[in-house]
Amino acid sequence: MALTGTQAVDRATSLLIAILNSPEPPLLSELSRQLGLPKSTTSRILGALERQGLVRRDRNSAYLGGEVLLRYASTQNQDAALIARMRPVLESLAAKTSESVNLAVPGSDDLKLIDQVDGKHLLGATNWIGRNVPYHASALGKVLLAFGAASLPTGTLQTKTTRTITTRSMLNAELEKVRKTGFAIIDNELEDGLVAVAAPVFSIDGNVIAAISISGPDARISREQLNKFGELIIKELKIESTQIAKAKGKVGAA
Repeated sequence: MALTGTQAVDRATSLLIAILNSPEPPLLSELSRQLGLPKSTTSRILGALERQGLVRRDRNSAYLGGEVLLRYASTQNQDAALIARMRPVLESLAAKTSESVNLAVPGSDDLKLIDQVDGKHLLGATNWIGRNVPYHASALGKVLLAFGAASLPTGTLQTKTTRTITTRSMLNAELEKVRKTGFAIIDNELEDGLVAVAAPVFSIDGNVIAAISISGPDARISREQLNKFGELIIKELKIESTQIAKAKGKVGAA
């Protein structure tokens, strides 16, 4: 009797869970016996999972989690570690400026906002985590583009407001300014009334891996303040990097 779509999905997920929960990579025969499925059915489902990168086989033909799951786990672990490392910086910036502070990393087509600390003001305290934000229309995105941490997707540049930069030549000129000043600014380019400034977060080996921004309404934050905020982000990140370096030095000397 042919399987229904639901039955096929149930069996596939059951096999995947069995593989991930197994203390040792299981063989096809073990999975077949554990789930009470014919070997032919088990083999067919495992083949589909393998083609999609959800499972893979080791040298003994035992089954392991596939590349898709490994990449996902690696990304989540990296984000969690970065959030833990940068949270004190975000909290310090929010306390000193009273504005919202965000942490973002490169995504596939848009940047990926992974943490936020709100300021004391209700006006402008939008939760940006999980929202799709284009690189070219945000201060965070401009930083990631300017320092080579992200690449601009192909195609036209989306218009978010009348102030959004929508030509690549203008954007390239803007990115050159970002590299010179060390921080990026948007002025009503992502949303009307919203201004922001962002600076890069560097890894231990000197590569830009993320960006931190301070944002709020243009009625409250002037251009002069944005410049000061940009310098403040850079200062806070330098302090954090120095502390990390000192901690590593102590560990190495121990």
